[in-house]
Amino acid sequence: MKAGEANGVALPDARGGRIGVVSADFYPALAGWLEDGARRALDDCNVAADMRAVVRVAGCFELPLTAARMIDTGRFDALIALGVVIRGETPHFDFVAGECARGIMNLELATRVPIGFGVLTTNTLAQAEARADPARGDKGYAATVAALRVLALACF
Repeated sequence: MKAGEANGVALPDARGGRIGVVSADFYPALAGWLEDGARRALDDCNVAADMRAVVRVAGCFELPLTAARMIDTGRFDALIALGVVIRGETPHFDFVAGECARGIMNLELATRVPIGFGVLTTNTLAQAEARADPARGDKGYAATVAALRVLALACF
């Protein structure tokens, strides 16, 4: 059953789903926007408030391990990873962004638990703001819907 539609995309009915959100709050305002998007998507897809958990970590480098520990509890059917990495003047961006993405993908493939990838990797703060802002890019919402759509797939 569909929960509805957003931007022309069918929303899955994830009623009964146990969903974890792991959010890097290095940029607190941006993390708040991403979490707001995730929260609204969970509402729109009928995930009850008592079936959700939000865990906050310092930065994006901590997302894969924290997600792994959440999966290890057996309490989650899907996760949403949220965060922001903004390019600076050093190669730090490349390491953090690349290792975060690789870690999340490896975890998803190893565990078969869907993980919505809502980690923004941008060149500037303005780009990150445009993508995180619920009134513009709303990537927290999009990452959540992506994970819930995978969770809802009927495997054959």
